[in-house]
Amino acid sequence: MIELEKDGGLWIATINRPDKANSLTEAMLEELVEIARAATETKALILTGRGKVFSAGADLDEARAGLATSDVWERLSGAIAALPCLTIAALNGTLAGGANGMALACDLRIAVPSAKFFYPVMKLGFLPQASDPVRMKALIGPARTKMILMAGQKITADEAYAYGLVDRVVEPDALMSTARDLTADVVAAKPEIATGIAEMCR
Repeated sequence: MIELEKDGGLWIATINRPDKANSLTEAMLEELVEIARAATETKALILTGRGKVFSAGADLDEARAGLATSDVWERLSGAIAALPCLTIAALNGTLAGGANGMALACDLRIAVPSAKFFYPVMKLGFLPQASDPVRMKALIGPARTKMILMAGQKITADEAYAYGLVDRVVEPDALMSTARDLTADVVAAKPEIATGIAEMCR
């Protein structure tokens, strides 16, 4: 249920479980970990979803069975964050729960206007993965991070843009073309230059 398209120096990984709001099973997360670890071979990686929701987070049945507290979420976000290539979360819709981690770990986030962002981990009785509040706080500050994680607020795409949680809001029919355009320079660049700039920006 994870599709991987390789187009020269660009990889596109798509969560394809729209009938279940792209909720993530352990097998899907492990597949995404493998893709992220292998993406050292490419120049850019785009993560997106099929349908109108990017991801509702953990599959509910598997979450109750232990997936909600599995280390696979942290392994995924860590693998994405460690990549030397340009990483983009192309958020085709709402982003919820633990799925926030992979988007927070990306270099850039773009979203459609209908997207909403929420992370009801406290309400569900779990702690977030350790790196998620750190990355969120670095992007939007501690107060707004607490608004999402502790006050349980669902924020709109426009609010996310104003906060700095997303870098651009685009219409659905322009989402993937915009994401591809953002990767064009790095795909065309010499690998050592692109990697060097990435390291300088860390």
